[in-house]
Amino acid sequence: MKAALAILLVFVGCCSNVVFLELLVKIDPGSGNLITFLQFLFIAIEGFLFTSKCGTVRPRIGLKDYTILVAMFFVASVCNNYAFDFNIPMPLHMIFRAGSLIANMIMGIIILRKRYAFSKYLSVGMISLGIVICTIVSGKEVKSTQVLPTDEPEDPVKVFFWWTIGISLLTLALFVSARMGLYQEVLYKRYGKHPKEALFYTHLLPLPFFLILTSNIWEHIKLANASPLYDVPVLNIGIPITWVYLLGNVLTQYVCISSVYVLTTECSSLTVTLVVTLRKFVSLLFSIVYFSNPFTIYHWIGTLLVFMGTIIFTEVVDKVKQALVPKTATKKTN
Repeated sequence: MKAALAILLVFVGCCSNVVFLELLVKIDPGSGNLITFLQFLFIAIEGFLFTSKCGTVRPRIGLKDYTILVAMFFVASVCNNYAFDFNIPMPLHMIFRAGSLIANMIMGIIILRKRYAFSKYLSVGMISLGIVICTIVSGKEVKSTQVLPTDEPEDPVKVFFWWTIGISLLTLALFVSARMGLYQEVLYKRYGKHPKEALFYTHLLPLPFFLILTSNIWEHIKLANASPLYDVPVLNIGIPITWVYLLGNVLTQYVCISSVYVLTTECSSLTVTLVVTLRKFVSLLFSIVYFSNPFTIYHWIGTLLVFMGTIIFTEVVDKVKQALVPKTATKKTN
């Protein structure tokens, strides 16, 4: 029941989070740093109260190790959210992040000297091709995501330049996340798995880093305050709509990420990967349908390549066969 509830909450929390994120990006494309800061702050406060017990529970993993992990986590999170400020549409953002398997394999080969089966290389090739197709197609129709203060015509060269910066940020985040995953494996082997503690410290320790983003965050706080008012039914008061979306985003992000952490302790890594992958696909489809995002036949081909490659990478067919063979053998014996 605990695993089933965690899977349900992953879909509900993560898919709802994508909806609130896109609503925020449509109002203020540059609000990524504000969104990241509020997410980190909320999870850090919750962890301080309920995981750390107001600082009375000592961490079981060294703070030095957490600091290295957190630095990578912070860079990846900021780059992913900041990319929206550089003409990156939501569907491309989601597809690009689905390519984490590529980065993990490359980093594993370089750092851990790993070797993989042919099916692994095939799946990574499919994922790479899918992302390249979607990136090229999206690059041909790049539009500015900035809220222009005037009716000045967009400069295609300038728009494309900032789009390439956004792609660079997503690429950096992809490889930093992969390196972080390898480092997490080392920490788990050394200290054991402590998901709630890891969730708390990976969101608490990065908070000082946001000081360098103070001016950007403050600018978007003012934009949030100036957004149209939303009338709260029961209280009969008006709240800027951006803050309503921010609250929804922060709460759903907490449900999403905490459920993923619970799932890692209740299920195999294969199950977790499948759930997260399927959740991404559902989020992508919902984003396209609900927000009427442009999606051509080439986008569909790229998307199918990405997710089919992910399924091959996780060896679902082989795992299903292994699970069914013993049962069949038992029935024949009886």
